[in-house]
Amino acid sequence: MMRKADISRKTGETDISLSLNLDGTGQSKIDTGAGFLNHMLSSFARHGRFDLVIKAVGDVDVDYHHTTEDVGIVLGEAFLKTLNDKRGIKRFGSATIPMDEALSLVALDFSGREYTVFKAAFHSEKVGDFDTELVEEFFRGFARGAKCNIHVRLLDGGNSHHAIESIFKAFAKAAQMAVSLDGHDDIPSTKGVL
Repeated sequence: MMRKADISRKTGETDISLSLNLDGTGQSKIDTGAGFLNHMLSSFARHGRFDLVIKAVGDVDVDYHHTTEDVGIVLGEAFLKTLNDKRGIKRFGSATIPMDEALSLVALDFSGREYTVFKAAFHSEKVGDFDTELVEEFFRGFARGAKCNIHVRLLDGGNSHHAIESIFKAFAKAAQMAVSLDGHDDIPSTKGVL
C-alpha cells in the first residue's frame, strides 16, 4: 500500500503545493519563503522519515502568518489523505525530545477530531525574521487539516531556536509513531470508524 498524497491549496493569501510520502527516507525539498520554517519542516521530514516536498508562495511581504498557518493546514490534509480510513495504524504517538537546554513533548491522536493544546513560552519574539508566535498557528493549522488532537508542551528551554526545533523534532517522532502500522488490519477505535 502506497501512503502518498499530493495536495494543492490556493487562496487569496497563499498558493501551496505539497507532496508527502509517509513511508519515505526523510528526504525533503522545502520552499515556503520563510527560511526558519523551511529549516523546521526539513527537520520534521528527516526525523519522521517522511519524504516531503513543499512549494509555498504567500503574502510574505505582510508577514509569515498566512503562509505558516496554511502550510500547517495543507500538511495536515496530506496526512489525512494518506491515512485514508486509518486502518492498521497505531493512531497515537508521543515523543519527548531534548535539544541542548530545551526539552519538548508532543503527543497526538489521529482521532478524526480537531483539538490543539499548545503550552510553550519562548524567550524571544523572533528567530531571525520569523515570529515565534507563529509556531502555535502552524500546529493549529495542522490539527485542523489532519483532524487530529495535538498537545505541544515546551518543558524547558532558553534559546528560542532550540526550543522550537525540539518541538518540531518531537512532532516528527510522535507523528512517525502514530502513523506506523501495528500489524493489524483493523481501524483502531471501539467505534469502528475514525
